[in-house]
Amino acid sequence: MTEHLPWDERARDEPGAPPDPRGAGAFVADWNPRGPRVSRDARAAYDELRERCPVARGADGAWTLFTHADVVRAARDHDTFSNAVSRHLQVPNGLDGATHTTFRAVVDRYFTPDRIRALAPEVTRVAVDLVSQTPVPGAVDAVALGARFAVRAQSAWLGWPAELEDDLLRWVADNRAAARSRDRARTAEVARRFDAIIRGLTDARRLAGAAAPADVTTELVRETVDGRALTDAEIVSILRNWTGGDLGSMALCAGVVLTYLADHPDLQARVRAGVPDGDLDAVLDEVLRLDDPFVSNRRVALEPVTVRDRRIAPGDTVVLSWTAANRDPAVFGDPDELDPLGHAADNLVWGTGKHVCPGRPLATLELRALVRAVLGATTAVEPDPQRPRVRSLAPFGGYRVAPLLLR
Repeated sequence: MTEHLPWDERARDEPGAPPDPRGAGAFVADWNPRGPRVSRDARAAYDELRERCPVARGADGAWTLFTHADVVRAARDHDTFSNAVSRHLQVPNGLDGATHTTFRAVVDRYFTPDRIRALAPEVTRVAVDLVSQTPVPGAVDAVALGARFAVRAQSAWLGWPAELEDDLLRWVADNRAAARSRDRARTAEVARRFDAIIRGLTDARRLAGAAAPADVTTELVRETVDGRALTDAEIVSILRNWTGGDLGSMALCAGVVLTYLADHPDLQARVRAGVPDGDLDAVLDEVLRLDDPFVSNRRVALEPVTVRDRRIAPGDTVVLSWTAANRDPAVFGDPDELDPLGHAADNLVWGTGKHVCPGRPLATLELRALVRAVLGATTAVEPDPQRPRVRSLAPFGGYRVAPLLLR
C-alpha cells in the first residue's frame, strides 16, 4: 500500500464532443495530478469525482475507479486485474498467482501475532523515548515526529544501526520530493540510494556468517523459498517494500491521527481515559479511513472487462482510488461520521483481497504505540493557531506539515 497515483478533475464533456467509443454516454476525464482543486482539497475533489464520473479515463489512458463497489471488485478479481504493474521487481505486492502465494507466505511469517506481541515492548520503548525527548509543553509537527518514530521503530525491528537514522530521514524527504516531481531519473536515483543502504546491511550479514546479529534482516538473508535461497534482488525488494514506502506512510498516518485527536477533544479524552488495544486500533483505522494517506494503487487489466459502462481493454492501467472508495456515501453514509465498529468491515485503508497489506499488524502496533506515548506524556494535544497546516500534494495524502501544541 505504498504506491500513490492521484489525479485531477477536468472533464471533456463539452456539448458536441465526440463520444468515447469505449463507453457511450459517459465522459472521459482528463486528469492533472497537480490541478488546483486537488491541491486545495484532494478529498473534496475525489468525493465530487466519485459522484460525477465513477469510472474515468485520463489523458494517459489509465482508468480510475472511484466507488467502493468498483474498487473492491477490482481488488478482489485477481484473474482480471494483475498487480504486475512495475518494471521493477516488487515482492510480494507486484506478483500474481502461485508466485505471489509462495512469496506472500514467506513475508507473512514475519507478521504473525506471536511476533508482533514479542516486538510490542521494544516499539513501545522507542515511542516513549522519542516523546520524552520532545519538549512538553511545546510545539511539534506531527508528520516530522511520525517520520522520526517510523525510522527508529523500523530500525529496531530490523536490527539496523542508529547511525542510519539521519540518512533514512533525508531519504524519506528526498523520496517524497522525487515522487511529486514524477521525474523518472530523479526517482531512480533516490531508489538506488535506498538499495545501496539495504545492500550494505545485507552484505555485512553475509560476510559475518554465523557471527551475524540475530535480527530480522539476518533472518531474511537466510530465508528460502521453494527449496532455494532468496536472491539478492528478492531480499532487497522485500526490505524496500517493508521500509521504503512504509517510513513515509507512517509519518502521514501520524499526522492524520494526531491532528484528528487534536481537533476532537472528546475523542481524545476517551482515549486518554483508557481503552483496550483492539478498541484503539479500530479508532485508528476509522480515522485513517476519513483521511486516507494511502491514496491509490494500480492494476493492469489482463482481459476485456466492463466496469459500469466503460469498456477496459487488456493492458490498460486501472487505478484503485482508496481515498474515494473509503468515503463513498453508498457504503458509509456521511463519510465524515466516525463509526469505528460500524465501518470496520468496509474500511479499505489496508486494502482488500489477497494483496491486503501484509505489514498491517506492525503498522498498527507502531501507530498505537506512538499515540499512547504522546497522550501519556501530555495533558492535551491541541491545534497550533500560530502555524497553519499544509496538506500533502500529489501523489500523497494526509498532511505535509501538521503543527500541534503539546500541553
